[in-house]
Amino acid sequence: MVTRKNPLFDTATTLGKILGFLGVSAICGVLVAGLLVPAAAVSGSAASGSIQFFDTLPAELQVDPPSQNTTILAKDGSPIASIYAENRTKVPLDSMSPYIKDAVIAIEDSRFYEHGGIDTTGIMRAIVSTARGNKQGASTITQQYVNNVINESLVASDREEDVKLNGGGKGVGDKLREMKLAIALEKKFSKEQILEGYLNIVFFNRDAYGIEAASKFFFSTTAKDLTLPQAALLAGLVNSPSAFDPIANPDNAQKRRDLVLAAMVNQGKITQAEYDEAVATPVTTKVTPARQGCAYATMAPYFCDYVLHLLFNNPAYGDTTEERIKRVQRGGLTIQTTLDPTAQTVAQQQVDATAGANPDKWGASITSVQPGTGQIVSMAQNTVWLPQEGKFDQTQNFNVDVLDANGNDLNGIGGFQPGSTMKPFTFAQWLNEGKSMNTNINASVRRYKQNFPWRNTCPAPTVGWYDATNGTFDLQNSDEGYYRNMTVLYGLMNSINTATFASASQVDLCGIQGIVDATGIHGGLPTRDETGKVTDPNPQVPMTTLSNLIGATQTAPLTMAAAFATFAADGKYCEPIAITSVKDQSGAELPAQSSNCKDAVKPEVARGVAYAMQEVLNAGSGSLIRPALSTKGNFPVAAKTGTNDSNGSTWVVGYTTGLATASWFGDPLGDQLRPGRNLTVNGKFYPSIDGYMIAGPQFTNYMLSVAPAYGTNPFQAPPSNLLGTAAPQRNTTPAPTTPNPAPSSGNGNSGNGNNGNGNNDKD
Repeated sequence: MVTRKNPLFDTATTLGKILGFLGVSAICGVLVAGLLVPAAAVSGSAASGSIQFFDTLPAELQVDPPSQNTTILAKDGSPIASIYAENRTKVPLDSMSPYIKDAVIAIEDSRFYEHGGIDTTGIMRAIVSTARGNKQGASTITQQYVNNVINESLVASDREEDVKLNGGGKGVGDKLREMKLAIALEKKFSKEQILEGYLNIVFFNRDAYGIEAASKFFFSTTAKDLTLPQAALLAGLVNSPSAFDPIANPDNAQKRRDLVLAAMVNQGKITQAEYDEAVATPVTTKVTPARQGCAYATMAPYFCDYVLHLLFNNPAYGDTTEERIKRVQRGGLTIQTTLDPTAQTVAQQQVDATAGANPDKWGASITSVQPGTGQIVSMAQNTVWLPQEGKFDQTQNFNVDVLDANGNDLNGIGGFQPGSTMKPFTFAQWLNEGKSMNTNINASVRRYKQNFPWRNTCPAPTVGWYDATNGTFDLQNSDEGYYRNMTVLYGLMNSINTATFASASQVDLCGIQGIVDATGIHGGLPTRDETGKVTDPNPQVPMTTLSNLIGATQTAPLTMAAAFATFAADGKYCEPIAITSVKDQSGAELPAQSSNCKDAVKPEVARGVAYAMQEVLNAGSGSLIRPALSTKGNFPVAAKTGTNDSNGSTWVVGYTTGLATASWFGDPLGDQLRPGRNLTVNGKFYPSIDGYMIAGPQFTNYMLSVAPAYGTNPFQAPPSNLLGTAAPQRNTTPAPTTPNPAPSSGNGNSGNGNNGNGNNDKD
């Protein structure tokens, strides 16, 4: 016998479907009623029990600010780059077009201003529609906002697998919780606050979160300037960002837009004339692609990356690197930096003119700091971050320590051998001991045996040697005519290796070490233990390793610029800084950098070094740089040239009273072993390169353009006891325009076997 079904509960009928749905969701109905009626007024123990169950659900929603873009700004406030995990820029409700507010309410929640968080009319309508086979949502804007806040919190907590979208994946418990949280939210916030929060958090596109980012991405405009057709399209998009994408699915987008417009006119939010004009408007987009990260910086991408690494390495931004990265990418920070856009433009122009597109991939860089503050003014190199045809692409920063760059010491750079730019520090110790720079020394000595009586009052390792009889190489100069007596000043002016060693042999090596350390000079590669853990991020450059007297240890250009700035600032060393302020999205100040300066060398010593390095340009190894400065700039400049053994790393580091700059040209690739010989740059062939040849003009052109804005006052004269009575010795023979090739061998080895390549050239 066939059992007859009660037609009221026959699921084949519409009413049966409704009752079946209600049977499954009875508790939801009771609880919804309970939301609107106090428990004491509800009759029936079942209803009261259901309401009591509902009361146990969490009622508090932690509304944290959603992920927002972090912005890096130049010194003048101009943007450098935007960093984000989700492309979002928060804007207040009054900075949104009225059209977008009306359009979203019309299509998503027409009774938004009437309900208290959930819409019982909408729920019943959705039940009937679902029973008829047409699935329809009933979530209010408040509920959608709750859902977005919950999901945003899950993503921020690395729980993306728990994210549940409005379109599916939710159980009855999820909906109940959402409802209760929506009601609680309505009690805590105004309708305007909820609508503002919703429009700032909602997803439009993988490159556009929130209405401001969506307006810029799809229409290259702002939320405030959205037209009616644009606002209607974006309002329709939130229902299904992929299905109604105007770029991928313009026909679907237009149908959805017109549906929104119809809802707006039916609800009296726009006139019939406005509707007619809007639906007649073609769906067009004007896409502004999201440019995330330093690779898309408007300027100075390597400086931008350096700034990020300063934050990623700062424990104040999180206990782990991952936490710090998340803080920056999601925190909506405003990072004010020291970068001068005008100086940066000139620096970039110079390095590009030096070696912008060269198939052999020779590198060029400029970085400068302000004496007395340590503020980084510019940081440029002749490469592009992203591959481009005909360009030298490179993600490694030429100018900074490897731990401050986009990489590690296994594939990073961390600077270059500074060559003769290290010589002024031996000269500084000579003056520091009260000796006259015009004292004669014997620069003919080329061998320093293992038992040579170096003076070293530091508890340091055994001092090394240069001695061919021990199987090493003699100390060499580039020209034979310089193995003779000369003044200490003349030796520095003309960058004579044997003169630097002769000077060092008469002073305390511990004093040289003290000056090197005090002026911030350190190796650009960290030291690590056997497990690879960093034990010293800023390793000392040991001056008992004699080749370091003439620049053997890899050192970053920023380090050298800051060290030379010490002499410009009358002996005050300031650590380089790039970040002057950091604010979170509420405007609260976060840890930044401030000038950290100390007295590093005596003022009279700094003045003596400045005097000598002016002579480097006037009559010494940089004399071919000086004419351009004299005829075009006519302001005091002190500088030192530098070239390493292989001629693969060439420098000019110098300063005015207001700006210190390191200019470098050489081999930035691999192990930096390519010799700088027999190369062609910008169509000019060089048998070998020295500091004044390419790095020199780069330095000169930059300083001529930038230095006057930072001050070019005369340097103060050193005391007479440091000058001595003898007149400065001038080199009457101009430096050759093409110097002799470097000797085939020029390595020095220390007694403990840790001496590296130095500089055996007069540059």
